[in-house]
Amino acid sequence: MPSMKHLSIVLCVITAALVAGDAVSAQQLFPPGGSQFNPPPPPPPQPPRIEVPVIPQLDAPPRQSYEPAPRPSFSDRINACLDEAAAAGVRPSRRAAYSRACANR
Repeated sequence: MPSMKHLSIVLCVITAALVAGDAVSAQQLFPPGGSQFNPPPPPPPQPPRIEVPVIPQLDAPPRQSYEPAPRPSFSDRINACLDEAAAAGVRPSRRAAYSRACANR
């Protein structure tokens, strides 16, 4: 009989260990209040890039652009020439010819 008692104790210990092992593994898989059917939360967004602006140096020579300024559009040139003609006192009947000649220079 002592071997039967010993065998039942060993079986109870093994059963308890298996049940406890299942409970521990279930707790590790799912967080408290979670479910196996809930998707995992999305990853946090990337932090923004912070770039330090370029600070001009006192010793550095100034950078100059040698490109000519872009030419204004034809419409802008016509308007400037019409304003110039009106300021110069050109008669309204002659302003059209003056503005065409002025804008095409």
